[in-house]
Amino acid sequence: MKYLFIQEHSKEHAIVRLCEALEVSESGFYDWLDREPSKRELENIRLVRLIERFHRDSGDIYGSPKIHADLVDEGETCSKNKVARLMHKHGIQSKLRRKFVITTDSKSTHSPAPDLLGRDFEANEANKCWVSDTTFIPTRQGWIYLAIILDLYSRAIVGWSMSSKNDAQLVCDALKNAVLCRRPKPGLILHSDQGSTYASGKYQALINEYRMVCSMARKGECLDNAVAESFFGSLKNEWVYHEDYKSRAEARQSVFKYIEVFYNR
Repeated sequence: MKYLFIQEHSKEHAIVRLCEALEVSESGFYDWLDREPSKRELENIRLVRLIERFHRDSGDIYGSPKIHADLVDEGETCSKNKVARLMHKHGIQSKLRRKFVITTDSKSTHSPAPDLLGRDFEANEANKCWVSDTTFIPTRQGWIYLAIILDLYSRAIVGWSMSSKNDAQLVCDALKNAVLCRRPKPGLILHSDQGSTYASGKYQALINEYRMVCSMARKGECLDNAVAESFFGSLKNEWVYHEDYKSRAEARQSVFKYIEVFYNR
């Protein structure tokens, strides 16, 4: 593949410089030119081109497991190990992960609802069980907070809101958007942590108005709301950590693109 790269870029750069940069000999390159590439080499070249396309289409986010899934959907029969090996060889990498920071304040929580999920995050139909959570996103203007509602059946974000304040209005707006979008039947289980915004009278009144059943994770047990936490991890690792938002408005537009254009689709 190094020789192929040299051949493709020989009109832009001197061959001797390309050989030096890639640490191969000129004689080896010219010997390669005099022979036909093997079927295996041609197949690897074709596969790498596909990998590069899927990686580029994901915004340089996808690692080898997701790239392999895309290849399978395309009708390819290569193994996961081969995809990982080719990506490593050609420097095609997923964006690096960072540590996720939990920001929920549950010290002022009163009378929490029971945990009705028990870490069972499977649902057999849409709009039967939703989970909710909040996080913060840094900008040069200060933090902007994001609240989401996620359907456990499809894993889609069915409602979300953003605000400069992490208050009850933030989570209420996300819930209102979800209800407007999905119009669920009475009896839907709505799960969250025990943060003060979710335990607020305003939010609890809205749950009762929509005839939903409130469920809450146990204090200090982030795994009780693992699906929502996982979404935020993906959002930040794949998107937010690679941006420098100059304003809250810019962050809002970026999050809209991630949720509605990339993630939900």
